[in-house]
Amino acid sequence: MFQHLGCLIGINPKIGTQKRLPSSKPCQTKIKPIDMLDTVQEIAIYIHRFHNLDLFQQGWYQIKISVRWEDSAYTSLGSPARVVQCEPPDLGFDNTYGVWRINDADNSFSTQPFRIKYARQDILLSIMISFNLPLGDKCPSTSAVILKFELLQAPASEDGLELLAYLDASTVAVHEFRIPPKALLGLHSYCPVHFDAFHAVLVDISVHTSLLKASSYMKVSSDSCTHEDVAGKRIDRFNQVQHRLLMTLALPHLHLFRSRLQQTILLLPLPFEKSIGQVVSVDMKQITLVKTLLVARDTLLEGLQKLSKAIDQAIDLTDFSKMNDEGMFDCILRPNLSTADGEVSGQGKPQNVLEKSSSIADCRNDVLPCTLSEDTVVNIFHSLGAQLSYLWNTFLQFHRINKTKILGFLSMTWAKDRRAEWSIWMVCSKVEMPHHYISSRNDEFSHPTVPKRVSSLWKLPDDPAQTLATRAELHRRSIAQMKINNQSIQDMHIFGDPLRIPIIIVERVMNAPRRALSENSYFRNVDLIDSPVLLSTPSVEAGRILSSSNLKQNGRELKVVVFVHGFQGHHLDLRLVRNQWLLIDPKIEFLMSEVNEDKTSGDFREMGLRLAQEVVSFLKKKMDKFSKSCNLGGIKLSFVGHSIGNIIIRTALAETIMEPYLRCLYTYVSISGPHMGYLYSANSLFNSGMWLLKKLKGSQCIHQLTFTDDPDLRKTFLYRLCEHKTLESFRHTILLSSPQDGYVPHHSARIELCQAASLDYSKKGAVFLEMLNNCLDQIRAPTAENRLFMRCDVNFDTSSYGRSFNSLIGRAAHIEFLESDNFVKFIMWSFPELFR
Repeated sequence: MFQHLGCLIGINPKIGTQKRLPSSKPCQTKIKPIDMLDTVQEIAIYIHRFHNLDLFQQGWYQIKISVRWEDSAYTSLGSPARVVQCEPPDLGFDNTYGVWRINDADNSFSTQPFRIKYARQDILLSIMISFNLPLGDKCPSTSAVILKFELLQAPASEDGLELLAYLDASTVAVHEFRIPPKALLGLHSYCPVHFDAFHAVLVDISVHTSLLKASSYMKVSSDSCTHEDVAGKRIDRFNQVQHRLLMTLALPHLHLFRSRLQQTILLLPLPFEKSIGQVVSVDMKQITLVKTLLVARDTLLEGLQKLSKAIDQAIDLTDFSKMNDEGMFDCILRPNLSTADGEVSGQGKPQNVLEKSSSIADCRNDVLPCTLSEDTVVNIFHSLGAQLSYLWNTFLQFHRINKTKILGFLSMTWAKDRRAEWSIWMVCSKVEMPHHYISSRNDEFSHPTVPKRVSSLWKLPDDPAQTLATRAELHRRSIAQMKINNQSIQDMHIFGDPLRIPIIIVERVMNAPRRALSENSYFRNVDLIDSPVLLSTPSVEAGRILSSSNLKQNGRELKVVVFVHGFQGHHLDLRLVRNQWLLIDPKIEFLMSEVNEDKTSGDFREMGLRLAQEVVSFLKKKMDKFSKSCNLGGIKLSFVGHSIGNIIIRTALAETIMEPYLRCLYTYVSISGPHMGYLYSANSLFNSGMWLLKKLKGSQCIHQLTFTDDPDLRKTFLYRLCEHKTLESFRHTILLSSPQDGYVPHHSARIELCQAASLDYSKKGAVFLEMLNNCLDQIRAPTAENRLFMRCDVNFDTSSYGRSFNSLIGRAAHIEFLESDNFVKFIMWSFPELFR
């Protein structure tokens, strides 16, 4: 019997001797087939729509998708398993060339080519592609999955086979996402693809994952293989000890030993000296595999029921109820079997799916009971596999029927989760808005030798800009020590290198009561003003334009956002901010102001008047268009400005022709705007540059920013502008600044007191505090209507700047506001109610 067993595995029963068959002679005895417990990771990607936000070039485009394991130990790529065209694709006005394709070289999937002709164009693709990634004995997976989306582009002149050949070698942008291991057992998530700043598109995609039982197959030795070719090297390691093991086994156990030894030799490249312990290890892998399938089944079932409830569409799971036998799983989920699953309910199921998924990795520490047979584990495995297959196919059918509703629900869930996920890079707090008390003008001039400065109720830090920069740097260091491991899809534009992402310190300013407006007082008494906002009385023409007959109570609301560039800027400078706003609210009408291009060196009064005329003309056109197509229910007018564009906006709002629209002001976003001018500027290099502009080019706006446009500071342009109520009517005011921005003083962008002004007892200091209080009085809420005022301090990763002239003079961070949209994305999606 022992000799027969030795012949089966090709080993001489004599101790210390080996016998190999000649390499030319085939195996005489086939190894017994072994039923494998194998799993596969399936990832279904549904491509709903390609929306062109801001593609600069017309032409043919195509989306290419590939899936791979993140860990290099997982060598296989995801293979396309099925493609479902849910609806005929709407590929534009031209005939399409070719159909969707699967590339066998890299296992990628490519959509049909489609043509883009204009901005905000929609291409409905409506196609689902499923990828399979084999797991084998590595279940549960310890590696994440990377989804790679490539944007292919070809000129509009290409057609036919030349077009397809051009697209194959023309990747213009890439966007990757990471599915963490915890999410592979079951996930239904919205996954928006945006590519980059030069290819600003939105591809509406939903991703669905599940663990499934692989198709059954048998491991059988080849007829023509030899021991030298297949198992020779492994037999060398095992030969010395197998005889001692055979002598210790009783005859009834030979069949079990032969099965275990075959698994050890053919499947596990481990030393034979560990073969006795490996018998338990192999079984524990099977136990872990079954538990993982059980968690995947419960997760898939729970997700299916959640989607059914969310979109109010019933799912018939009668057949699944017949398949589900919970008593079969008691032997797997008994408390004495698992030491990691924690509490187990009376039905033998863990109480929480998240608890189950987090405990899968610890199942290897379980102790295998002697009474649990391998046949039992195999039967449970196949039963769970059948249930998973049924639920997964039920979901795919359910998704095909209700794809639009499911996508809508998943996108809303995604939007709600952004604030929690992106809070890693945001530090939010609430602060009080202080009063800065100063003596009156008459009292100041009557006692010139004794400065009448009354201390503020708010203690000024030593250096607010440095304090915020230090706070951001400490937060960045904490992120470096943080292990980010969530269960949602991770955008690799953000999670790929978390330390490169800007840190945003958000201060939500609590409105203090307005100060008393007595000319001869020291402003020590604070009066509560509960009167409504005092708006300028509109003219007769304005009343006619915004009359009740034009604004219907149940009509459609006209939402307009005006974007104003800065000094020597371009009308598309703020396109990244515009694109994020369009993602939050696609129904907005936007105006990228062009009237002041190449004219930003002149007088602010002229620039403000031109902007006001441009805005009024745009509003009238949109109102007329709305009146013809539908009832106009109201107007929300918002502004976004960069640098001196903010001064131009405030100047335009002070114009008479804008008075009728002041009641419509909604959100104001100031990006590094010098609201308080350059009265206290600490950047000597930048000050020298401004001096040269004044001397050589005579830039009037530079004189106005530096308060040299009039000998009397209280007659300068900026001082007079602060007296106008240009900020009072906005419901939401957001001031963005950066301590790394050397072009605009930090305190000026934040409209707050600076250290130099607090220590200046001259007339200049008094003028600065008067301007500051005038601006803050406009921001304080004088009505019961909810208003919001936020200061957002953006701290960019300066390591990418290097040692350049731009970084030396502080221009790099000033321009980074225009070249990066992560900070805008964080703010807008964390406070979406401000932009809708």
